Amino acid sequence: MSEKVIVPEGIYLEPLPAYSPEWQPAERLWQLSDEPLANKSFETLDELEQVLAERCCIVSQMPSKVQALTNYHWWPDPEALETG
Repeated sequence: MSEKVIVPEGIYLEPLPAYSPEWQPAERLWQLSDEPLANKSFETLDELEQVLAERCCIVSQMPSKVQALTNYHWWPDPEALETG
């Protein structure tokens, strides 16, 4: 955070997390989504897409695991956002 930066009124700077997985929580989902893809080869992109789509359907049924991997203390609470 350089002291040369002039921050306009009404703008507040928020320090970024120290490393990438906190900056992009979806990165932590690779461990769930790449399981059927690891160490495999596919004849066609359609075959790869089919396997990945099936895995996405499985992962979508695992909300507690997804939340455990992506729920940071600074991340907005979805229920609080809904109630406004």
